[in-house]
Amino acid sequence: MSGIDARVLTISPDRPFRASITTFGALAWSGFRRYSTYRQATIAGSFTNIVFGFLRCYVLLAVAAGAVGNRPGGYDATQLVTYVWVGQGLLAVVGMWGWTDLADRIRTGDIASDLLRPVPPLVSYLAADLGRALHAVLTRFIGPLLAGVVFFELYRPHRPQTVPLFAISALLAVIGSFGCRYLVNATAYWLHDARGVQMLWTLGSGVLAGLSFPLRLLPEWAVATLWVATPLPGLLQTPLDVLVERDEPVTQVGLVALQAVWAVVLLRLAHVVQRRAERKLVVQGG
Repeated sequence: MSGIDARVLTISPDRPFRASITTFGALAWSGFRRYSTYRQATIAGSFTNIVFGFLRCYVLLAVAAGAVGNRPGGYDATQLVTYVWVGQGLLAVVGMWGWTDLADRIRTGDIASDLLRPVPPLVSYLAADLGRALHAVLTRFIGPLLAGVVFFELYRPHRPQTVPLFAISALLAVIGSFGCRYLVNATAYWLHDARGVQMLWTLGSGVLAGLSFPLRLLPEWAVATLWVATPLPGLLQTPLDVLVERDEPVTQVGLVALQAVWAVVLLRLAHVVQRRAERKLVVQGG
């Protein structure tokens, strides 16, 4: 094909670093554009998060009013309010639920064509999910945060490192959430239909990630076990505790470092599961 550059940029150890970054960025941009087309869903989702934000906020304020010293779990009223409203916005950014693309393509057999593409499914889906998260930051995150600012007094961080540390923690939460969701979807390689596993994930992740209530309300041994033995507190609890400065600076950094460890472990585990599935893949129906 004279005069036509038919080369395809791929993410591979054999490709230049710049080419791999360009490809990853293009995939992330495609994820951003995909979710930017769902304008009505974005508005409806943000409205729903605001409604549930009021419900959760008043419940936790009632808990604080009845607690000894008005500090349940070590949070004062402004910290609890900030925890709720930032959490409602961060929920859409982390995106713990609703993603079934991989499981659906495994069930229909379309995953076979994905395996022929130059970019591995794990990498392409991760890039697209980061694009989705960026779109959520610019849309879904803002609405609940503004509602909290207008109707309540939010906590203002006093340490200069808190906001950048929160940003890093939120990014790690997105990656950790993606790793969990990928593993949940990947069960379809063996089950062919992952809806049961996805339902269990939906029911358990919100509670154990700190969405339903701050995990610090639980006994200390339960909190420590969840934080060390599972990646779930790192999806919401850690970034929110960092923002409201629930812990000392050293502890904050340690929690974010634990997030980073879990993010690496989850991505590595997802890679191993994907490679194992490719060796034993049986496309349903053919």
